[in-house]
Amino acid sequence: MPVIQGSVGQPTGPLGIGVNPTIRQGKLGELVIQELHGRYYETTYNQNLFYAANQAAQAISVALNTTYTGLCVSNPAGNTKNLVLNKLMFALSVAPAAIASLGLITGYLQAGVTAHTAALTPASTFIGTGAAPSAKADSQCTLVGTPIWTMPFMGGFTAAALPGTSAVIVDLEGSIIIPPGGYAAIGALTAVTGFGGMFWEEVPV
Repeated sequence: MPVIQGSVGQPTGPLGIGVNPTIRQGKLGELVIQELHGRYYETTYNQNLFYAANQAAQAISVALNTTYTGLCVSNPAGNTKNLVLNKLMFALSVAPAAIASLGLITGYLQAGVTAHTAALTPASTFIGTGAAPSAKADSQCTLVGTPIWTMPFMGGFTAAALPGTSAVIVDLEGSIIIPPGGYAAIGALTAVTGFGGMFWEEVPV
């Protein structure tokens, strides 16, 4: 059985090309590592990370309406990939008329989204080079099954006390997987308009 050994403390100097040092450990036996590139570099370089975003300000449908408007990312029925949600973004473009909490809504039915009324063009985050994703994205579509609130990501406020808000960016860290036939979309409690975006990784089922 192979034995992996490490050494405690810093090396005595820069290591040369082609050497095979032991891994570095801390005084409690922990492994010491440092990322060479940004967190998502490898996934992006391998052309497995994709995005979709509204290209114009879009009204978000309310109260889990299945005649949906906003930003929806769906996994076609029979696809060979799972969609692993990475990031979720939203920016208001119009002051809400009432308290308008926002959240991620999700749903699943083997038939998948039944009508792509106003399709968007999802693309690789390897800009201009990467292959097209297998996922679908829409600013208007017909949701199947019963969508549910999955997580809130933006609180509401009244127009009379409108604060200056920055774009919301939520790191989902791969915690939500959309299998074939499933979808995820931005949902609103009451009418709100803005720009949404989602990043996801496509991984074989």
